[in-house]
Amino acid sequence: MSALAWLSVAVFLGAYALIATERVHRVAAALGGAGIMLLIHATDAEAAFFSPHTGVDWNVVFLLLGMMVIVGVLKQTGVFEYLAIWAAKRARGRPYRLMVLLVVITATASALLDNVTTVLLIAPVTFLVCERLAVPVAPFLIAEAMASNIGGTATLVGDPPNIIIASRGGLTFNDFLVHLAPLIVLLMVIFVVMCRFLFRKAFTHDPARAADVMALDEREAITDRKLLWQSLVVLALVLVAFVLHPVLHYEPSVVAILGAGFLVAATRVTAEEAISEVEWPTLTFFAGLFVMVGALVETGVIEQISRAAVEATQGRTAVAATGLLWGSAAISAIVDNIPYVATMSPIVADLVNAAGGGEQARVLWWALALGADLGGNATAVGAAANVVVIGIAARNGTPISFWGFTRYGLVVTLVTVAVATPYLWLRYLL
Repeated sequence: MSALAWLSVAVFLGAYALIATERVHRVAAALGGAGIMLLIHATDAEAAFFSPHTGVDWNVVFLLLGMMVIVGVLKQTGVFEYLAIWAAKRARGRPYRLMVLLVVITATASALLDNVTTVLLIAPVTFLVCERLAVPVAPFLIAEAMASNIGGTATLVGDPPNIIIASRGGLTFNDFLVHLAPLIVLLMVIFVVMCRFLFRKAFTHDPARAADVMALDEREAITDRKLLWQSLVVLALVLVAFVLHPVLHYEPSVVAILGAGFLVAATRVTAEEAISEVEWPTLTFFAGLFVMVGALVETGVIEQISRAAVEATQGRTAVAATGLLWGSAAISAIVDNIPYVATMSPIVADLVNAAGGGEQARVLWWALALGADLGGNATAVGAAANVVVIGIAARNGTPISFWGFTRYGLVVTLVTVAVATPYLWLRYLL
């Protein structure tokens, strides 16, 4: 690699170390790292702000912005209080039962929508129900972020890297369902069992609190029924448009912004009230992170790592699939998986074609998807959903540290990727 490439690696690792150790605020570290990348010409304004491959992913930023506005309006109706009481009553006030209910809902919704939208919707409910039952909220939020990443792996629309893989590999929505959904169901069963042990200190049952919750009437929590119905109609239309993306050809970011704008324009909610719930530090952090990772792509660092991994497999499909799975998981734990998949997909396409393009060769696409999506659980910055959850937690006065998330994420990633390995071998390679 060139001297500039090594320098960009040093800048990225320095910024990442500051984020991990929390010596400075993560937004300051990300923006500082992005600024230095621009200063040393590892990237430039054109590549950082306008390139679809190495720049800020404005689709992600505006998708988050639009959904945050919609969630902010929904919050004023009392619907989250309603859902919190409903969930607590269905779990009969038992914290572990509640966590199981919330993570299953999160994983299912993430497969149908996308994982970032799902955690934006489920996090307010989590805060309210945990407050009602006097249990710590951080373990529930961490578990939901991980469940969203696992569940989002099952479908084409569940995680942005899957869309890139589908486009490059000529794969359909049904392909993802047939090949990945069965494994994801198994992984969710394993994850639910793991939660019982990983977060056991959070499952303190308070009979008095549980009795108080059981006596509540969730219908009384709704404060504005008209606004609720208006918000739900807009949200439903937005979600339908997400699912119909292959037909409508509107990017999710465009749909989210249109939905948010229409909701604010058509209701009594003021613009100031609508944007008050936007997580501006989270959006800024994403922008800085995109610029830093884009600089690594621009200087050829990620491509060098990817090609070295491919060359090490020497054309053997089984070795390539296993290397892709574990290598993608490791890299996606450190850098955002969207530019990584964008860089790797042309290489994987060449490998698939060289292997004949048959069913066995297509296992490389599934290895890439599983590694990139499941690897996002490993660290606090490995996936967009993780960053959003941590931002919401900080905003609500219950900050989750980098290592507070990562010490659980590493365990979950190792187990899920370890289970995915024999799945790929048994189904495609043996």
